[in-house]
Amino acid sequence: MREFDLREQKVRDLNAQLHSHNGSQASDGYRVRHPNGAHAVAAGIDAPLDVEIDGHVGYYCAGMNQHAEVHISGTAGSGLAENIMSGTVRLRGNASQYAAASGHGGLVVIEGDASARCGISMKGVDIVVGGSVGHMAAFMAQAGNLVICGDAGHHLGDSIYEARLFVRGAVASLGADCVEKPMADEHREIVRELLERAGIDADPGEFRRYGSARKLYHFNVDHADAY
Repeated sequence: MREFDLREQKVRDLNAQLHSHNGSQASDGYRVRHPNGAHAVAAGIDAPLDVEIDGHVGYYCAGMNQHAEVHISGTAGSGLAENIMSGTVRLRGNASQYAAASGHGGLVVIEGDASARCGISMKGVDIVVGGSVGHMAAFMAQAGNLVICGDAGHHLGDSIYEARLFVRGAVASLGADCVEKPMADEHREIVRELLERAGIDADPGEFRRYGSARKLYHFNVDHADAY
């Protein structure tokens, strides 16, 4: 496993080395030491690499990830795994706002808490949060699954489309057009499978499901106050 020490080397050099594999099928390993809150660490990877980051990271860590397995032993600033396409991004601490925003695919695991706007505009990504999330989680979420093992803040799922939201704890309030829906066996199986992939021990039967009431798909003057 090749090592980079960001006390002595630049993030630009690290990312250039990671990008040198882009489009290849080679699977290499990298360990990044002393990130000290640096921004855009391991962003833009497009290869099946294993990247271990030992410490806290700043904005947009592992953004636009494709194919790579990125594990972060620390906390993350805004935009963790933003626009992820595939692969896995695992954070062993807490995440700041809009984690996994606009994610198209792959799996994002946040073992701690996530701040505001987790999973906004998600387009197919699967997100598992071991703790709680802040306000406006899954705003305008279009597709994918958000599993929250703790509580959810205000306006969960505001203006949601067809993403599925699963919450184990309390929900402060639901956003426009987001409603609680029945939890069938197929939904418990989705939660079970995602919890297993995330390595989080929780009972799928303790989760509730939320999704779109489908009243805001097209403008209707009778629902104008909901916009």
